[in-house]
Amino acid sequence: MVEEDKTSPAVHVGGGRPRAIKLCFHRLTRSFPEEQDDSMRDFLVTAHSEAVQIEVTVRPWAGDGLDVFLAELAEEFRGWNGARIWRSLERDLTLSAEHAGSHVQLTWGLHDRLPDDEWHFEATTDHAPGEAMRNLAIEMRTFLESEPLE
Repeated sequence: MVEEDKTSPAVHVGGGRPRAIKLCFHRLTRSFPEEQDDSMRDFLVTAHSEAVQIEVTVRPWAGDGLDVFLAELAEEFRGWNGARIWRSLERDLTLSAEHAGSHVQLTWGLHDRLPDDEWHFEATTDHAPGEAMRNLAIEMRTFLESEPLE
């Protein structure tokens, strides 16, 4: 079970079907709290289902544009060819997006930190194009721009 602080924002993705993987983006903190103008943030991504629970700390630089990437996908609701790729600064979180007609498949990758990169985990979630993707982008932006926990 994922433990969450109910006072801080979180984004939940997936988990709509029985036994499906659910991702939770939560616990946004300052990477270097002693630095006054630190734009680095850390957050946890937890992937869990009945069979698995994996947690990775992601360190983006001012969000690394994840919310912008999702918003661009939402604006192209009529579709695109091939996969579109996004990676966090340290490549501990990756996202591949493919438009499959009636839905968008997002493949979320959780990775061991470089230089080890000994393991990675992937989970795919399905989303309706357009409004559902737009809502996900807004939720992610709200999360990434929220006041970090101390």
